[in-house]
Amino acid sequence: MNIKKSILLRARIAFLFVVLFAIAVVVKTGHIQFVQGEKWAKMGERISFDYKRVKATRGNIYSDNGSLLATSLPFYKIAFDASLPKEEVFNKGVDSLAYNLSRFFKDKSKRDYKQMLIDARKSHKQYIILNRKRIDYQDKKTMMQWPIFREGRLRGGAIFEKVDVRYHPFSNLSRRTIGFINENDKGAGLEFSFNKDLGGQDGYAYYQKISGGIWKPVYDANNVKAVDGLDLQTTLDINLQDVAETALHKAMVQHDAGDGLVAVMEVKTGEIKAISNLSSDGHGGFYEKFNYAAAGLFEPGSTFKLVTMMALLEDTNIELSDSINVGNGEYTFYNKTVRDHEDEGLGTVTIKEAFERSSNVAMAKLVDKHFGLRPQKFVDYVDHLHLSKPLGIQIAGEPIPKIKRPGQKGWSGISLPWMAYGYGFEITPLHTLALYNAVANDGKMIKPVIVRAIKHADEEEKKFEVEVLNNSICSGETLDQLRLLLEGVVENGTAKNIKGTHYRIAGKTGTAQILDKGRYTKKYITSFVGYFPAHAPKYSAIVLIKNPRGWYQYGSSVAAPVFKEIADNIYARDINLHNPMDIKKFTKTDVLPVIRAGNQQELTMLCNELGISNHSLTEHEWVRSTRAGNGVNWKKNTEGKGVVPDVKGMTFRDAIYLLEKSGLNVFYEGKGRVQEQSITAGAYARSGERIYIRLN
Repeated sequence: MNIKKSILLRARIAFLFVVLFAIAVVVKTGHIQFVQGEKWAKMGERISFDYKRVKATRGNIYSDNGSLLATSLPFYKIAFDASLPKEEVFNKGVDSLAYNLSRFFKDKSKRDYKQMLIDARKSHKQYIILNRKRIDYQDKKTMMQWPIFREGRLRGGAIFEKVDVRYHPFSNLSRRTIGFINENDKGAGLEFSFNKDLGGQDGYAYYQKISGGIWKPVYDANNVKAVDGLDLQTTLDINLQDVAETALHKAMVQHDAGDGLVAVMEVKTGEIKAISNLSSDGHGGFYEKFNYAAAGLFEPGSTFKLVTMMALLEDTNIELSDSINVGNGEYTFYNKTVRDHEDEGLGTVTIKEAFERSSNVAMAKLVDKHFGLRPQKFVDYVDHLHLSKPLGIQIAGEPIPKIKRPGQKGWSGISLPWMAYGYGFEITPLHTLALYNAVANDGKMIKPVIVRAIKHADEEEKKFEVEVLNNSICSGETLDQLRLLLEGVVENGTAKNIKGTHYRIAGKTGTAQILDKGRYTKKYITSFVGYFPAHAPKYSAIVLIKNPRGWYQYGSSVAAPVFKEIADNIYARDINLHNPMDIKKFTKTDVLPVIRAGNQQELTMLCNELGISNHSLTEHEWVRSTRAGNGVNWKKNTEGKGVVPDVKGMTFRDAIYLLEKSGLNVFYEGKGRVQEQSITAGAYARSGERIYIRLN
């Protein structure tokens, strides 16, 4: 009996607790609803509604002539607010709308789409995604003519949410240089480097969270409209870019190489006209994975010998005609042997020949002799040429060159001799190109530029002017000798395989062993850097190909032909690089002697002595002849202060007098009268500029 009472007591107590808990729930619910209702309503609104960022339309990237390199194309997601259309409009158009949706997307039947629309209408759904496939602008225009949708956004319920997609009209052309940007504002190339300008200013819009975790845009007066990004006009020449990439790709395939790059720059402006970087994918293909030209560090190898010669010519009394003995091509410095690529060595040669044939031993011996006790002086020349610090180019990610210095850890007795021929330190290919471009540009070193202007429509917001890094890399005398050396490399030295017939190339080959885990391997970095036409440089370029496989392992046979192919194409396309063709003149030698041009007083006296009728149309010191029956007439010859004279047809004596009077540095070949001149008559004559004449 006591047990029964105990059980009943416990049951009553438990029941009482349940009743009290229920009362507490009712009281709390009433308190929340009536006392704290406003607070929780506002919180619910904050949870269901939110201001979200609306991405601005990204600016375009253009080539130098306005061709699109990158643009944002508008695509749309289509949704439907089933509560907006009037009953009559919905009932009349739902069948046709379902048919159009089924026919366009081809993923559901007309009946399925119709049922989806009717169910959404009955449920008063304000946002239902009709299809997750993105449509383009033309598709959007078509859909806006469909039944129900044609009533407009507020009466037809059609919701088109814009999504910008980045598009590259030229596909992979210069893809790494153009670059990319991801959702976290991380990326590479121009897209990343100029993200602030291209990205514009994002806006903000009111969104409501509905079932399924979907955010529906809500039109609100407080929405902030996005400001579209600015455009970039680059210096890239699309045609030249295609030529450069094609030539590089062909060489990469031919030599089964690992990585390669090419960059072409305009001498006077520093504008990069083409830049390409290719890497092997391991399956016979190549793609752009890294901008080696701007951000890669490499030992420059023999292309650095230009710096060595510059320092020697500026700081010592050596002459290019001086002799140096390189023996069998081997020389030991502090228990380390320096070797030439010539198997049997060059023996005793002039310094000019040693440079042209790229002797490592010669460069190392000369630098050790003249700078061995003062290595910092040599490094000072490297600093003077801006090779030890970033150039400050417009593409983010430029590394700091790795230059060893006397007194620092790792510097030893062999460091300076190694440095003399481009080993023991690393710089970017654009550093090397900027240096050679300075030689072509009368000693003025300018910063490479790849973006010409930032624009808003057709108006320039910012223009990037030519920026001079060094007004004079060396004296004028040294500069003339360096140009002579670089032309000699192509005419007589390691790059004579690319010697041209219509124009001259000046440059230097380079071959450096690849350093791997502190040891030099039997793999090579081959390169060629130079400028053209040599007498009046307009373009400079660098080609670098890493780890070519096969018989060809040197810059002369791997990189130099790529340079020549690009240069030939530019020469063929640019009519301003061509000299006008001579009009052949035929004379009757039995009647008149060959009289073309010269000093009028002397020619008149000669004709009078020979009994040849001659008349002067105008009185000038220097004239050209035109035939007039059995006589000749004299007309003014092209010449004057600051002008390249017309010396074709003149004797060598008269030609060299006029050319040197104009301040030109004359080089010639052959005998007799002048048949050709490398600079067109009437062009601006720059003091000290080289001109070549051919006599016949």
